[in-house]
Amino acid sequence: MPSSSVLVLGGGVGGLVTANRLRRRLDRDHRVVLIDREAKHVFSPSLLWLIVGRRKPEAIVRDLARLERKGIEVVTAEVESLDPEAKTVRAGGKEIGGDHVVVSLGAALAPENVPGLAEAGHNLYTLEGATRIRDLRTTVTDGRIVVLIAGMPFKCPAAPYEAAMLLEDDAKKRKVRDRVEIAIYTPEAGPMGVAGPEFSAGVRAMIEQRGIDYFPRHQVTEVDPAGKKLIFAEGAEAPFDLLVYVPPHVAPAVVKESGLTGDSGWVPVDRHTMETSHSDVYAIGDVTSVPLSMGLPLPKAGVFAHHQAEAVAKTIAHKITGRGETDVFDGSGSCFVEVGGGKAGFGSGNFYAEPNPTIRMHQPSWRWHAGKVILEKSWLWRWF
Repeated sequence: MPSSSVLVLGGGVGGLVTANRLRRRLDRDHRVVLIDREAKHVFSPSLLWLIVGRRKPEAIVRDLARLERKGIEVVTAEVESLDPEAKTVRAGGKEIGGDHVVVSLGAALAPENVPGLAEAGHNLYTLEGATRIRDLRTTVTDGRIVVLIAGMPFKCPAAPYEAAMLLEDDAKKRKVRDRVEIAIYTPEAGPMGVAGPEFSAGVRAMIEQRGIDYFPRHQVTEVDPAGKKLIFAEGAEAPFDLLVYVPPHVAPAVVKESGLTGDSGWVPVDRHTMETSHSDVYAIGDVTSVPLSMGLPLPKAGVFAHHQAEAVAKTIAHKITGRGETDVFDGSGSCFVEVGGGKAGFGSGNFYAEPNPTIRMHQPSWRWHAGKVILEKSWLWRWF
């Protein structure tokens, strides 16, 4: 059997799972190459705990180079170009070819798409931004903390709502809650609407029960850093003292330039196999757009990237070795919803269900918070 090479582009959730699973299923004469511009992997779900001082940055970061001990080749370089027809990439000035390619480059964060946003606020979805939020939150003892969702779609759809509830709980612990307002502004009609009206209403109730002001259907168009105010499409304005934002998301430029993106601006794939229009080229996770029967796309979330990676790795291994079976992604997923006070809710279900996703919400408890802590510890141990 001739040896094969699999190129895994991106060292996030999807890329990590794909590379690990392939390495375990393939003999060592087959290459598994992971390419990422960053040398380190950040466990993003824990950024929420970082912003309120419950994690240190170094506790949620791992070196991707550790994967080399398992026989995974790690290339730390920017993916400069991608030719899906030839199944080659250019990274770090070198051309690398493969027999199979898995595109797991995620969504590019584009705060620059909203004038003044990056200058005025702090990015919830980066390690640097979350660390700044942690440091600055304690300076707000009398004022207004705003969590802003700057555009749709965005990954981790529960995260901004969790951030608001954790910051609210933190203000209580700092004994300043009676003097600190907390508000969320979003272009959405309701939180996590793709999960259905009951789930969405449940999340909104959690927010409002904690005295957090919620402003749906507010699309920000500009931020005034000097005046510390948000300006929205409909003409409304809102002040802030600390701005925590989820930036606009776009497909990475290299993916767009490859011709893989469709009308949605993201990569269309077979919703079960995750294969693109090019044979043996797959795309998983946040870089994709998977339409659901209800009219909205599958949310961008790590749990889906994980399940998609498991299926794709199994399929590629079968194609290379003839052993085992192919696999499909069935649309199932789950997520924790941190609410503060050492509690979390938990939602799970199937987003491919017809005619609408069937998602069940479990009420917040210490049990689900403990489950998320266990997930964090097991993830960082299991994949590195």
